[in-house]
Amino acid sequence: MGNDLTRRDALALGLSAAALAATGASAQSTESLVKAADVAAPSLPIEKGASLRMLRPVRFVKADEDVFRANAAKFTEKMGVEVKVDFVGWEDINQQTAVTSNSGAGPDIIIGFSDAPHIYADKLIELTDVAEYLGKRYGGWQTLAQKYGKRAKGNAWIGLPFGASGGPLVYRKSVLQSIGYDKIPEDHAGVLDVCRKLQKAGKPAGYALGNAVGDGNGFANWILWSHNASLLDEEGNVTINSKETVAALKYLKELYPTFIAGTPSWNDVSNNRAYSSQEISLTANGVSLYFALKNDPATAAIAEDTEHQFLPKGLASSTPMSGLTLNAMVFKHSRYPNAAKAFLQFMLEKEQYEQWLNANSGYWSQPLAAYADAAVWSGDPKVKIFKNTMKSQYYAGYKGPISTATGAVNADYVLVQMCASVATDAATPEAAAAEAERRCKRYFRR
Repeated sequence: MGNDLTRRDALALGLSAAALAATGASAQSTESLVKAADVAAPSLPIEKGASLRMLRPVRFVKADEDVFRANAAKFTEKMGVEVKVDFVGWEDINQQTAVTSNSGAGPDIIIGFSDAPHIYADKLIELTDVAEYLGKRYGGWQTLAQKYGKRAKGNAWIGLPFGASGGPLVYRKSVLQSIGYDKIPEDHAGVLDVCRKLQKAGKPAGYALGNAVGDGNGFANWILWSHNASLLDEEGNVTINSKETVAALKYLKELYPTFIAGTPSWNDVSNNRAYSSQEISLTANGVSLYFALKNDPATAAIAEDTEHQFLPKGLASSTPMSGLTLNAMVFKHSRYPNAAKAFLQFMLEKEQYEQWLNANSGYWSQPLAAYADAAVWSGDPKVKIFKNTMKSQYYAGYKGPISTATGAVNADYVLVQMCASVATDAATPEAAAAEAERRCKRYFRR
């Protein structure tokens, strides 16, 4: 990842000039989903002398940061509130959020990942008024946005999701065809056969098994969910130590030897580098990998040969793929809560949000239904697979209610490390599942 996309590059990829224009104009079909201005906005009188500091994850597409900062500057110009936005590494955002929460000082707003607001719920102000306004005006919140935005078993919003990055399969079409496949099979046996043949051909698969926020968690979740295993049941009981989990881990023991060496130490950029250098021909990733390849003359041919496909279902009834979600939260220690809420509302309004969505070129998928027809989704056909990421029924903590405990399990990489221990023969599937259960229950007993 860490890939930059310029305006010229975006236009070359098929996005219309209107998609990137300062007006943020969108396709006419979107207009019908946007309610008229008579949807009452919440009353948010800005505090005297207000200024804001925000922390958010670093961009992987340069236009993400450029447009985000430009929109923040528009808010300052309109409202007279200075906003300082700091971008930090993906692996650092959890730690800095914990420090902010524990110290009761620091940024007013943090955009964390997915279930982060549920870890710090008692330290956050409610965002229900803003969320309900935005939902009514922009066609409603998508499934994943509601799951991560609301407190479990309630309607109080503690996070405002900005978008989600999907992680479907990414593969070299020509390499796959050379081993007798046109696409990746949906069943586990078929996936294993593909990976064995890719390894034999010298173009193996590679998936992160290290503490990678997006790719590591994404692969571990797929292994489990595609075997109908889950962290919790619907009532919130810990069910990770199950026959389904053991079956998933036994399958991983067969699959792992087909991977390129070193994946237990991979972070969120490792598979991008391996794929770009043609060391691997199959992985799972967001759209940034494809665009980086397409925008570099040295790798444009690889991009042309690259295809995306939803993660295989395995035993699941629907695609077992979630989306790594940007989720904004406002801390109680902020001296300017109204200004913070007004800023988030402003950034999610159509005039600002569609500019940002289009500039990201599909890396983040919209949380509000009205943005589904934004110009970005009518550009490059290889990007359309990312459009409905936030309609997923899967989430961190699946199948149970999201809570402080589920967030902590995810942040502590319990499931990733369970998988890695089996892949590297540090533990048997049975022992790894039991250890994961022990670690999980520590959090759920608090």
